[in-house]
Amino acid sequence: MTITTSPIRNGIDTAQMYGTLDAVKANPGLAPFEFRVRNQWIAGTHSRSTIHDFWGAGAEDASRETAFEVDASEPPVLLGHNEAPNPAEFLLHALAGCLTLTIVNVAAARKVTLTEVSSTLTGVLDARGALGLDDDYRNGFTQIRVTYKVKGEAPPEKLQEIVDRAQARSVVYDMVTNGVPVELQAEVG
Repeated sequence: MTITTSPIRNGIDTAQMYGTLDAVKANPGLAPFEFRVRNQWIAGTHSRSTIHDFWGAGAEDASRETAFEVDASEPPVLLGHNEAPNPAEFLLHALAGCLTLTIVNVAAARKVTLTEVSSTLTGVLDARGALGLDDDYRNGFTQIRVTYKVKGEAPPEKLQEIVDRAQARSVVYDMVTNGVPVELQAEVG
């Protein structure tokens, strides 16, 4: 009797993961990606972003049959009407999502089956900056705290190693902690 193990670990197809790693290693031209979001103001602080197409792995991607629509707004205390989470909360969501998926991918690559990955993120800001009341306060977060609970079929040291590796490889963590040049253009009139 031959026993084979499933290449799926933590919901990740490890054969596909290793295939992707090998393909990018063999052809670095597959590594550049360009993600796009289109946003339209609705009313007040409410806007809607549409996320559909992107370029990556050397071509325009056509894998998404329909677009994702994501609304953003503000709570009343910040001049909105609670139509959706605010953009700062979406930043925390993006950071949590990226760190989580990176933990899961790293664990799959390291042959560790996870049983729980959960997190709490807290972003701290002083609204005086964003409201234009006091230039001594920055507009955005002054601190983000991330707390993870990670459980799996590995000793705590191995799980911590996975979290550390995920932190080192998370795309959004890198952007948040190292900043990204942003070029802004406006067509007005």
